[in-house]
Amino acid sequence: MSPRRNRTNSAADRDAAPAAPPGGSLRRTESYRGEEWVVQTVAGTAGRFYRCPGCDQEIPPGVGHVVAWPEYGAGVDDRRHWHRACWGARERRGSNIQRGRGAPRY
Repeated sequence: MSPRRNRTNSAADRDAAPAAPPGGSLRRTESYRGEEWVVQTVAGTAGRFYRCPGCDQEIPPGVGHVVAWPEYGAGVDDRRHWHRACWGARERRGSNIQRGRGAPRY
C-alpha cells in the first residue's frame, strides 16, 4: 500500500476567491462610545507587548489582535490594541482600571 497523499490543489480551491491573509490589514469602521472608530485586524508584532483596554491584560508578541482608533482627529497616540474577543464585547463591559492620558501604556 502506498502512503496517503493529501490533496492540496483541488479545482474548488483554485476557483475560489482569494481569502484575506490571517491577521491581514482588514480595515473597517465601527461604532464605540458614540463615535466612529477605525478598526484593523493585525497579526501581531514580534517583541512588542500591548495592554488591552477591555480586560487590562497584556497581549503578548506575535498574537493576532485588533487595533482601533477614533476616525476623526486621531493620531498614533490614540490607537488602542485590543484582544479580538474584548473588542467584540466592548459595549458589554468596560475596563477595570481607568488610565489617565499620562499613564504608561504597554
